[in-house]
Amino acid sequence: MSENDIFKANPRMPKKVRLGDITIRDGFQHEEDWIPTEAKIYYLQELAFAGVKRLEVTNLGNPRIMPQFKDAEEVLKGVHNDIFEKRLNKRGINPEDIEWTAITIREPSVDRAIRLKEQGYGPDRVLMMVSTDEEHHFANSGTTLPAYWAEAERCIKKCKDAGIKMCGTVSTIWGSPISGPTKLEDAVEFTKRWLSIGADDIEHADHDGSAPPDQVYRYFSMILDEIPNTDLHVGHFHVTRGWGLANVLAALQAGIDIFEGCIGGTGGQPANFLGKTPVAGTGSYYYKDPNAVGLVTFEDMCVMLDEMGIDIEGINIDRILEIGAMMEKTIGRRLRSESILNGRIPKEPREEFKRPKLPANKERFGEKPGQTIPDGWPENAEVPKELLENK
Repeated sequence: MSENDIFKANPRMPKKVRLGDITIRDGFQHEEDWIPTEAKIYYLQELAFAGVKRLEVTNLGNPRIMPQFKDAEEVLKGVHNDIFEKRLNKRGINPEDIEWTAITIREPSVDRAIRLKEQGYGPDRVLMMVSTDEEHHFANSGTTLPAYWAEAERCIKKCKDAGIKMCGTVSTIWGSPISGPTKLEDAVEFTKRWLSIGADDIEHADHDGSAPPDQVYRYFSMILDEIPNTDLHVGHFHVTRGWGLANVLAALQAGIDIFEGCIGGTGGQPANFLGKTPVAGTGSYYYKDPNAVGLVTFEDMCVMLDEMGIDIEGINIDRILEIGAMMEKTIGRRLRSESILNGRIPKEPREEFKRPKLPANKERFGEKPGQTIPDGWPENAEVPKELLENK
C-alpha cells in the first residue's frame, strides 16, 4: 500500500487544509481566572507570527455575562497597530492575509463591531449563532428562532455595508444538551438558511462533544452533496467525550478543509465564575471541570495533519508547540495537548538513545549489520493458508 492510499480511498479528502485558532476567545471563555490583556495580545501576535491566518480575538457581547472579555477593545487595538504590522512584514507575512474574528451573538454587538471597524481596529469577520434546538438557542441567545433569523438578516446587511464578513454558526447538529436528539436534516436546512440571507461562511459546531465520527462523516457528506464549495464550511469540534481528532479525520474524509481548535484543548461554555465572583456565564448546564471539556487541541491537530502528509498552510508547528507550553504557565494547569507532553514524532535517528552494546552483540552472534532474521530463514515470511480464511 502506498502513502497516498487514504486519499485514493477518500477522493474528497483534501491534501491541504486551513486552520483557525480560537483560543483567545473560545478557549479563554471557560477560564475562571482573569487572563491579562497583555497575555491575550501576546498570544494572538505570536500565533500570527507562527503562520496562523484565521484568529478569533474576543467576544463583543455584554461583559456582564462574560467579564473575561471586558478588555475586548484593548485586545483588538493590540492586533491593529503599526508596530505589530511592521513585525509581521519583517517575517514576510502580509497583515492583510490575517483574518481577525470577533463573536457578536446579538445586534448590539454587531453594531459595536461596526463602530470599531470605522475607528480602524474592528474585526474583519464576526459570528452569530443559531441552534437547531430552539431551547438551546434560547438559552444561548435569549430569543426565539424566528426573531433571531430576522435579527441576523438585518445584521448581515449592516456588516456588508461596513465591509465585515459574517459567519453563521449552526449548533446542536448532533444533539442538544437540553432537548436531546436532533435531526441532521435540520442542520443542513439551517446552513442553507444562513447562506440564503447572505452569510459568508458557516461554522458547523459540535459544541458539547455529542458527535460520533460516523455521524460527522454522514453530516458533512450531506452538506457537501448539496453545497460543495468547501470555502463555506468550518469544522468545529469539542472533545467532551474524547472524539475530537477522530471527528476531524471523519470530516476530512467527507471533504472538509477548514478546521478550528484551541491551544491546549481549552474552551467550553462561558464560565460561571471569574475569580471568586459568580457571573451569569452558562448557567445550570455548565460543565464544572475545565479539563473535562474544551475544543480540539490545536497543537495535536497540526501534528496529526502534518504526519498524514496534509499541507497546513505554512504553520510553524515547532513554534505552536512552544506557544502551547507557555499557555500552560499562563492558565496555571496542565492542559490536554498530548504533543506538548510527548513531543513530535522523530524524523531522524536519535543517537542518544541507541544502546552501545548492540553492535558488539551482533558481531558476537555472527550477525551482519542490519540483519533482522536468523540465517537460513526465507527472505519473505509465509502465513499459513488456514490463518488467512475468515472463520
